[in-house]
Amino acid sequence: MDRYNRITNKNQREIVLLKSRPCAWGKCRFCDYIDDNSRNLEEMLALNAQVLSQVTGEFGVLEVINSGSCFELPQETLELIRQVIKEKKIHRLFFEAHWMYRNHLKKMEEFMGIPITFKIGVETFDYDFRENYLNKHADFRSPIEVRNYFQSPCLMVGIKGQTKEMIAEDIRILKEYFPLGTINVFTDNTTDVKRDQELVDWFMETYAWLLDDPDVEVLYERTDFGVGD
Repeated sequence: MDRYNRITNKNQREIVLLKSRPCAWGKCRFCDYIDDNSRNLEEMLALNAQVLSQVTGEFGVLEVINSGSCFELPQETLELIRQVIKEKKIHRLFFEAHWMYRNHLKKMEEFMGIPITFKIGVETFDYDFRENYLNKHADFRSPIEVRNYFQSPCLMVGIKGQTKEMIAEDIRILKEYFPLGTINVFTDNTTDVKRDQELVDWFMETYAWLLDDPDVEVLYERTDFGVGD
């Protein structure tokens, strides 16, 4: 599995995929990424140290992802990230966190000592679909609630049960309320959530302009950031 890459087009940065403890929620209907989690601290620390050793500081920006939230990374790994930030002169960090951690983001930023752009897996701003079908356990009702804590929502498109209207509204909200965002085109996995290829084709045609939008990254495959498998 590739765990280090350089993103050289939009928002240039280095990106690393680290191992963490299991996701504190871990019940999202569409997610089977939990296989990369671990409870073996020694294994996690060794792997994470090896991956972080590849960071050069070339862009001064680092994104750290894991199968869950940044708060599930071992404390020793968080301390190592802070050390890498200082040694490689990183001036901005990207982390992802679940809605349940929203009141802890400031503490993490203070710990790291540099500005952090926090991503959140919103999937959709449609409350009913997000909570009652996808089971996200993120009970916000408005984009303003999210924007009060997070700067970059991750949306998901192309799921059976979604509609064109839902996707259009999600993208409108993304562009109106947030400086950055990621759109993940859903790929079938081991869960019972299925891809709607007609909806995907419509999205890729209707929103082709997003491919040139410097503030939005569209991931057609989940490995498009160059990490994972």
